[in-house]
Amino acid sequence: MNPKIFVGIAVAALAVVLGSILLIGPTIVVSSSEKSSPETQILQQVKPLEIELEDISVSKISERSATIEIAFKISNPNPRSVIVQTMDYQLFETGYSESEQISGGEIGSRPEGMVEFGSNYYTLLGENSIVLRDKIILKNTGNTPELWNDFEDGTNTWRVSGDVFYNLSSMTSGQENELHFEFTK
Repeated sequence: MNPKIFVGIAVAALAVVLGSILLIGPTIVVSSSEKSSPETQILQQVKPLEIELEDISVSKISERSATIEIAFKISNPNPRSVIVQTMDYQLFETGYSESEQISGGEIGSRPEGMVEFGSNYYTLLGENSIVLRDKIILKNTGNTPELWNDFEDGTNTWRVSGDVFYNLSSMTSGQENELHFEFTK
């Protein structure tokens, strides 16, 4: 028998398996607790991530600069893993000025094309959490003496807002999800 026939059958079987995986995608099948028959299974949507402001503090201060360390705790309430692509945030010091942003940042990275040579995203396993940290270095321009006095006295009041972008367990399955957050401390 011709070996090309066996290779063709193997390729077709592999294509069927990969196609079925792509069709299943981002849904989670959960059995209903009342009846366990296959007809009563329901599809459960992805629960949003839970975000907490773990810590924000001024770790170093001098006449020329101040270093602020910020940490966010992200929890995944879903049984499946989630990929956290980026977290964008803005930092306000509310004791100094309610409407003026003093800094901001981005933790992680979003894929730019089909091929990503270096990945800077975070895989968050099901029903688990991670802590994302960032350091902000502010230069003292001399234009904000009230802000610098708050840094030196340790009397800062903060407002942090931003967005987290995440997908289900792979970059190709499911849509991108976005979650907005805002904290005051």
